[in-house]
Amino acid sequence: MFQVSSVNSPLSLLISSLSTFLTKYATKLFIVSIFLGSTLSLQPAISAEFTGSKTCINCHQQAYKDWQGSHHDMSMKHADKTSVLGDFNNASLPSSNKELTKTSRFFKKGEQFWVNIQGEDGKFHDYQIKYTFGYTPLQQYMVEFDDGRVQLIPFAWDSRSKADGGQRWFNLYPDMTKKYQEFFWTNTGQNWNYMCADCHSTNVEKNFDLKTNTYNTTYSEVNVACESCHGPASDHITWAGKNIKSSSDELNQQSNKGFIRNLAKSVSNWKMNANKKTLAPESIDHSSQQVLVCAQCHSRRTQISNNDHVKDNAFGERYLLDLISNENYHADGQVYNENFVYGSFLQSKMYKNGVVCSDCHNPHTAELKMPVETLCLQCHQADNYATQKHHKHQKTPATVQCVDCHMPKTTYMKIDARRDHGFHIPTPNLAKKLGTPDTCLTCHEDKDSNWSANKVNAWYPHSVVEDEKDFAPIFAAMNLTLTEPQLLGTTGELSRIAQNKAYSNIIRASALTKMANTSNTNTIIAIARAAKDPDEYIRLGAIDGAQSMASSERWRILSPLLKDEVLIVRTSAAYSLVTLWDHLSIEQKNQLMPALNEYMTSQRYNSDRSFAHSNMGIVFAYQGDFVEAEKAFKAGIAIEPSVAQTYLNLSQLYHQMGENNKSIDALLQGQQANPSYAGLAYALGLAYIRAKNYQNAANALAKATILEPQNSHYFYVYGLSLEKIRPNDAYKALYKSYQLSNNPQSLYALCEMQIRHQSSLANQCLEQLQPIVPPNVIQQLRQMMNNTKKN
Repeated sequence: MFQVSSVNSPLSLLISSLSTFLTKYATKLFIVSIFLGSTLSLQPAISAEFTGSKTCINCHQQAYKDWQGSHHDMSMKHADKTSVLGDFNNASLPSSNKELTKTSRFFKKGEQFWVNIQGEDGKFHDYQIKYTFGYTPLQQYMVEFDDGRVQLIPFAWDSRSKADGGQRWFNLYPDMTKKYQEFFWTNTGQNWNYMCADCHSTNVEKNFDLKTNTYNTTYSEVNVACESCHGPASDHITWAGKNIKSSSDELNQQSNKGFIRNLAKSVSNWKMNANKKTLAPESIDHSSQQVLVCAQCHSRRTQISNNDHVKDNAFGERYLLDLISNENYHADGQVYNENFVYGSFLQSKMYKNGVVCSDCHNPHTAELKMPVETLCLQCHQADNYATQKHHKHQKTPATVQCVDCHMPKTTYMKIDARRDHGFHIPTPNLAKKLGTPDTCLTCHEDKDSNWSANKVNAWYPHSVVEDEKDFAPIFAAMNLTLTEPQLLGTTGELSRIAQNKAYSNIIRASALTKMANTSNTNTIIAIARAAKDPDEYIRLGAIDGAQSMASSERWRILSPLLKDEVLIVRTSAAYSLVTLWDHLSIEQKNQLMPALNEYMTSQRYNSDRSFAHSNMGIVFAYQGDFVEAEKAFKAGIAIEPSVAQTYLNLSQLYHQMGENNKSIDALLQGQQANPSYAGLAYALGLAYIRAKNYQNAANALAKATILEPQNSHYFYVYGLSLEKIRPNDAYKALYKSYQLSNNPQSLYALCEMQIRHQSSLANQCLEQLQPIVPPNVIQQLRQMMNNTKKN
């Protein structure tokens, strides 16, 4: 319910908004990176060594032959005439940047491949292409610099046939033409050493030297070779030598054959149960590590260590998986941004029932094991599913396949179409309500979701699919501005979802993360139970969801996770709990320190990124060591000068130290380095308010609204800041805030301001406010209006 405890003065409204922001600002800035850079324990020595794929040929000729020319084999190659597909015969490509009249050029020098493109200094230079990346439907190219950095150029070769629109150069990032943008080609967004190497090469060691700001990245093979999946092969070769005279049956009976990974299928026998339309596993072997192996590269994640996550049977020993966030997924779990399969697959009934990657894909060719039209019929009986009764589509030469409805494609990198591995059932009803993708409209482009919903409802009147997806409206609602009763109801639903085992674990974990901005009895119970769950993602979700809890509650629930068996869980718990440092006893601090030390070690592992230094600065700041915090933030700025968040954190540190001028200077420096980031302008406006420089504050806040015109809060604070200098503009800004958010607080602030100014628009504002707030609010404002008239 919307509540106003008292009538506020304009200054108190502004200070209230400022105070609210600063409270959230400190919290947000100091925990924003919890899921960005994370953790490392030193990798224990292992006896097995990498021997190279050529040692596999003699015994595994067919597998080696299948692998050659596959996506894995072609993941990365040294650039030569056998690997380069693009046209380097003085081909050119005009720039998408209208400020540039010069075209990029692709040419050869003898046997070498070169490109002439714009560098970070704004001038065109010649760069030698050292490596290729992928081969179909596109191929990318990389340049190596003297400091060891390997960078992807912004142009790619469309390797499709001419008939399909290929055999051409195109710009992957036409809007990334400024040197401060993360995906400008010389910046970290296009850096192979950090972003790509772990997936595109075998046995990668990043080897970043902070002192010299250089890389000496190494690998045993340039591409994804045999040992990328099977692990180091020296012990396997020894095993094979000892057992060379044994029969094949005897060999097959020996576990893992000298490898430390179990890549067997989870289900060896599928059976038919009475009254079931789909085969079911006779049993599921949970010791199979195949999906974990594939997930190393086929997932949206951040690398957090060099630990062997497969050996430890925990993805979180090496990686932090992105859960179902609105940045990467639609509310119903369908893929939005690139998630590279694993996060989608974890949602599926296939995963739950023991299906693994090699049930559908040949792991050596990386192609489907059989034609797509028969693939699903391995388990789904043709009599039930390959019929018009099920799919409702007439048989024609262009009949839709199962995957067209259940694995729709999303195109990335302009031409690379990838299928959603969540195996979702189309739900046009949800699409109509929430704006999620309507799979039916992929083919029926001339229709809308009303049409498809009517069709599906008529075909399947007793469908429970929408009930199974009832988390989708709740996830969608968390992106909206909610009243207190709405928020209470929504978090109650999130608590239900988090505790309901009928949902996949990744959905349950994601529900927990969405509790981060509120805390009540329902969320506390759900988070407390989740912290004890056997699933690492659910425990990780509990940590994120606990951010708004009272200090004592958060410590009680999360402190046991400081000794969690999974690295990312215990270190994320430590990072969350260090925010309580001033409230902890000596005993509690001692309990926290081992996991916190691991956390700090992880940041040093990722010291080639600004977020790692920012995270260290955050920890130092909470511990009251402002000198080390300042050093850490400045080191982050030196590593990546264009990362806005680090300037925000440094500015907040100076504010805590009572040095507002330095706070302003840090933000001004940040604006110079990254002039397009609205958050810097907004924070600068607040810093000027603290300095009582209202004109500069208004200018900075105006810039924030220009850079981010859909941010209602920016307009809200901008409106409050304008009251003394331009009241009419203040009215417009507050009303714009209300239009963007439908938040009654914005409209209330406008009405109250107009009443104070005895504006003729005040009555009109109250009429608009009356239907959406409790009667006592309107009574208070009318009383204020009467008092103002009397005075």
